[in-house]
Amino acid sequence: MNKEKCEKIFEFEVRAENNDEYGDFITGRPIVFGEATDMHWYQEVIDRGALDNTDLKDVRFLVGHDTSMIPLARSRRNNANSTMQMEIDENGMVIRVNLDTENNSEARALYSSVKRGDMSGMSFMFTVDGEEWENLESDYPTRHIRSIGRVFEVSAVAFPAYEQTSLEARSAQALESARASLEKEKAEQRDAAIREEIKAILEGKNEGH
Repeated sequence: MNKEKCEKIFEFEVRAENNDEYGDFITGRPIVFGEATDMHWYQEVIDRGALDNTDLKDVRFLVGHDTSMIPLARSRRNNANSTMQMEIDENGMVIRVNLDTENNSEARALYSSVKRGDMSGMSFMFTVDGEEWENLESDYPTRHIRSIGRVFEVSAVAFPAYEQTSLEARSAQALESARASLEKEKAEQRDAAIREEIKAILEGKNEGH
């Protein structure tokens, strides 16, 4: 089980809206299923179903993953009173963040930035509970995230992408954790191949007697 803590950033439409029910709010999609992310030496995909058993009991909304700031919104078990609402659909997760632009200057600044198009990305911090690697024999394998253990926070981000639809912003520790997982998977595959080879040799000898 891989308990690395990760950040994943997507450039996806983020909108600033206003209505009588919610006041000023923003909507967006911080989690996308089925999109390959270039991790330089491998690519990564969050599979459909990865959020089926995810701990979403207490999720904050921040800007730029700044955990020292006062959260601009929060979801507690996604109940009706939560200032951030999360919905999982076939494409990932969409959120609605109600912003207190009247009493919170940071909320006003974010709302204005999103409305102007200056802030255009969303990201989330999470742990990995289940994964699977493909194309281990190649120089560019694929890592499938089958299960996300917990989502800690969702952030609005200023730099969501450069050339691709999405950009991974992993810490060095998380990248090393992924590399260790890849090497372990390759070692297990090599060991299995050796065992099969030994088994075939022994069966051949037995048939010769």
